[in-house]
Amino acid sequence: MTPPGSTAVRAARTRLGHALFLRVAGPDGAKHRDRIHGRPGPRWFEPDSPIGRVHGDASMFIGGIRALLLQTLHPAAMRAVSEHSGFRGDMWGRLARTSRFLAVTTFGHAEDAQQAVDAVRAIHDRVTGTMDDGTPYAASDPHLLMWVHVAEVDSFLLAHTVYGKEPLDQAGRDTYVAQTAEVARRLGVLDPPTTEAELKAALAAYRPELRGTEDAREAVSYLLFRPPLPLAARAPYGVLVAAAIGLMPRWTRRPLRLPWLPVSERTVVRALGAAATGTIRWAMRPPAQSERDGSAATTA
Repeated sequence: MTPPGSTAVRAARTRLGHALFLRVAGPDGAKHRDRIHGRPGPRWFEPDSPIGRVHGDASMFIGGIRALLLQTLHPAAMRAVSEHSGFRGDMWGRLARTSRFLAVTTFGHAEDAQQAVDAVRAIHDRVTGTMDDGTPYAASDPHLLMWVHVAEVDSFLLAHTVYGKEPLDQAGRDTYVAQTAEVARRLGVLDPPTTEAELKAALAAYRPELRGTEDAREAVSYLLFRPPLPLAARAPYGVLVAAAIGLMPRWTRRPLRLPWLPVSERTVVRALGAAATGTIRWAMRPPAQSERDGSAATTA
């Protein structure tokens, strides 16, 4: 049996970590990572604070998929994505840009974080359109911004609670929600939730507006069944997708045509999801940290 610290194992970890990082961070990921983590100066958050622990953990792979699935349920938000996003032809490019935004606002220099927020707000100002019934929509609408925010934060936090290396306690979860609210306000969200209880209440308030549209089901189909991945990566990706679906509320399954297998999701899927995130955490940890408890290097 090959020893855990052997050259072969280290090489395998390097290859896997590089492949994952390239998919999530994009071809310029290393350059952005060096600036995000290497530029000295003030940050919005301490790296070992709750937001750093959540956004730096491998569970974000599952949380990110779950967030995308959940966000599709708002018709106006989904129409904006369908008409203005590159999810059909540039899924990984969009993922890299989202990953970079989370990384720079969580871990980057305060000036870089503000520039990232300003860039996103400028993009939102250009994303406008009309629903089928003639109702206008705008990505800069605080109501839509709030939906995108709470769907993301709930997904990231739930995935970290279930699959994170060191899940947060109640105080930590409340602090995480409050920290993400600081970024949300800068993006234009009005009165974002600052505790886990407020987060749950905000999500529940959107229920009457949510439904499965053709746009939503098309996006889900791309996400689940047509990812631009080589065949060798399809099975591991399928595990992450199954884990993400397993964290979706039961009421979302029928509108999005997602399976509902409660026993399997609590047993087999949870075990596979834990194994997958553990492997990602191992693969993307810098070799120098292999014998330490360092955080997963999943940020772009």
